[in-house]
Amino acid sequence: MSWQSYIDDHLMAEVDGNHLTSSAILGHDGSVWAQSANFPQLKPEEVTGIMTDFDTPGSLAPTGLYIGGAKYMVIQGEPGAVIRGKMGPGGVTIKKTNLALIFGIYNEPMTPGQCNMVVEKIGDYLVEQGL
Repeated sequence: MSWQSYIDDHLMAEVDGNHLTSSAILGHDGSVWAQSANFPQLKPEEVTGIMTDFDTPGSLAPTGLYIGGAKYMVIQGEPGAVIRGKMGPGGVTIKKTNLALIFGIYNEPMTPGQCNMVVEKIGDYLVEQGL
């Protein structure tokens, strides 16, 4: 399966009538493996901040999580595995696998729980595959 099919067939798939606004799979170095058409361009320092927070959980909390220049308030995640952010009626879930970062950005009516489920399910599958 191509990386783009993970985006098109899984991450952007409908969940209870809702779907993510955008999604992407990036390498730990920030290289884009696959993304939806409207996924924001990440700046190198944003990727560095995300990777630092995975290594040192809580490091993004004081400054916020930035994705394509948009600031998200960091909310409860799973240290070293999942970062979650909230911005207005939407938010983001980022799941770290052995080789990749899985991003899911949502807006209402999708719920945070639906976003978490979609992103973390793919992330867990990739971890099981050694990716």
